[in-house]
Amino acid sequence: MTPPARVQAAIDLLDLIIAAAREGGAAADTIIARGFAARRYAGSKDRRAVRNLVYDAIRLCGELPRDGRAAMLALAQRLPGVAAAFDGSTYGPPAINPNEKPATPGIAPAWLVTALAASGLDDAEQDALLERAPLDIRVNRLLATREEIIIEGAEPLAFAPDALRLPPDTSVDKHPAYEAGLIEVQDAGSQLVTLACGVQPGMRVIDLCAGAGGKTLALAAAMANQGDLLATDTDRGRLQRLSPRAERAGVTIARTLLLNPGHEAEMLGDEIGRADVVLIDAPCSGTGTWRRNPEARWRLTADRLTKLEATQSRLLDLAATLVRSGGAVVYVVCSLLDAEGADQAAAFLDRHPGWQSAAIDLPAGARHGAGIRLTPAAHSTDGFFVAMLRAT
Repeated sequence: MTPPARVQAAIDLLDLIIAAAREGGAAADTIIARGFAARRYAGSKDRRAVRNLVYDAIRLCGELPRDGRAAMLALAQRLPGVAAAFDGSTYGPPAINPNEKPATPGIAPAWLVTALAASGLDDAEQDALLERAPLDIRVNRLLATREEIIIEGAEPLAFAPDALRLPPDTSVDKHPAYEAGLIEVQDAGSQLVTLACGVQPGMRVIDLCAGAGGKTLALAAAMANQGDLLATDTDRGRLQRLSPRAERAGVTIARTLLLNPGHEAEMLGDEIGRADVVLIDAPCSGTGTWRRNPEARWRLTADRLTKLEATQSRLLDLAATLVRSGGAVVYVVCSLLDAEGADQAAAFLDRHPGWQSAAIDLPAGARHGAGIRLTPAAHSTDGFFVAMLRAT
């Protein structure tokens, strides 16, 4: 592909990504993969170049652009090579009209920038939310030690005991260590907030919003594969991915339970008052993961945020019923908005006078409200808020 053809391919993909963000469609990664499947003539260098153009444009535009061309025109203002590709050639985009309006650069929609600032994130912290993320892996201590894993370019992270960091474009899913269950892809911040649970062998633990089970597997490793670990979720497709992952990782203590939305309390009736720890990796805005999913900021609305906050409150109240006296709820969101993090923890403590926040000892993070906050700028991880709430 010529440089103009690459730019036009990026514009075409951006059109689809913008429409999906507006209408609640597929994620950018999915759309890009489909687009490349339809362009089998594109070689690996072409695909990498087009993908980089797409994500550079997404990161640049804070507000949802009018269309893909407007987004790429904004990038053309920063990159002369992109501007030169608007040459009107056969496979390239038409020449730039001086009256065309490019998309507006920015961190996020204006209302969201205001919310981030109100949550204590200055300009440097906000800028870091859109930097390219490294690739972190977690060494499965059930089967290996970090010193035994040899992957070119891997660097151990001093602040995360099981983490290795790799360059962003590293592919590990075909590596022998991955196929043998010795490693899992997991951001260092995600590994740390799982460590915050403080689980031990023999405990009874519930991962209430387990998804595909990344934190479930980390919990099982911390428990030395001893005890009872229940992973629940309302998403059948995601939860079904846990079993083969657990088998590959040598995890035998994890059992799964698919919950019906709105009937979670009823279906968890047998677990009431029995858990030592309940982890809630709650559905959230994902503001802490924009490095990996930058188009997510185009999808978030104030109304959706309000609905997420209601779900988070409900899950906290549900988790409180599952914990034994002296047990703990560990509340986690991959969000840096106080409305989803510190404010939720404070509101829970107001609703439950018999509970209190407990100190969390992590090798990274800063105290924030009743919990700990990790940010890309300060801690070189995805953004997280984690709080331990203990029943007295």
